[in-house]
Amino acid sequence: KGDRESALAHYELAIVLVDEGTIKHKDDCFSRAHDELTKGLAAAPNFPDAIYEDGRVLAKLHQDDAAKTRFEKYIAMCPDTDQKRQRAQRYLENPELARARMAPPFTVTTMDGQQISLDGLNGRVVLLDFWATWCGPCREALPHIRDISKKFQDQPLVVLSINLDKDEEKWRDFVSKNQMTWPQYWDGGFDGKIAKMFDVNAIPHTFTIDADGVLQDEHVGDEAMEGKLKKLLTRARELQQSATQRASTKPGS
Repeated sequence: KGDRESALAHYELAIVLVDEGTIKHKDDCFSRAHDELTKGLAAAPNFPDAIYEDGRVLAKLHQDDAAKTRFEKYIAMCPDTDQKRQRAQRYLENPELARARMAPPFTVTTMDGQQISLDGLNGRVVLLDFWATWCGPCREALPHIRDISKKFQDQPLVVLSINLDKDEEKWRDFVSKNQMTWPQYWDGGFDGKIAKMFDVNAIPHTFTIDADGVLQDEHVGDEAMEGKLKKLLTRARELQQSATQRASTKPGS
């Protein structure tokens, strides 16, 4: 029907091809996705999502210089408030991350008013805990999550509990009565934005994300995870030390 609709059709087909390539580990799917995105951008050159996605596809094809050009253009087009802008910046600095199983970028405001952005936590390990007050196994797992938050409170770890209750007040009362002092966010059910991003359809459900934002572990049910967290935290501390050393050796520091 026109350039805009044509560009969108090519973009949507490219997304399907990227998903297929990721699942089947087939580079030809990424090559076809790049072809579709090229056609889409020919019809609509200033299509930010297509530019961002083409950067990811080119990185997956190990065409890092071309990928960086796409990410630079996306960053220049988007405001600082754009949620994917931070992710594009990280891909620009390290295209290897675009080839990894990265956790989807998100920003939430917790119960106590703290704003948490996944990409803003760069350098810290993140444990996402999806739960609900009506879920018996979630209540049984609560002491385990509480112990982890206390045990590693001085480490580069963020525990974020994401509640899937439909009733916000019930969630608030439960958190208060059970002294859940680590960051808490209400997502409003299985159709909430964060639950959809992570394709959560059973709880308790946890995701462990490393200091680079890469998904490392996913568990349904209450699982022992301290061993994995210790390894990821060791690496997170090493990355922080390296960053500090680099900063101290810069001219003028």
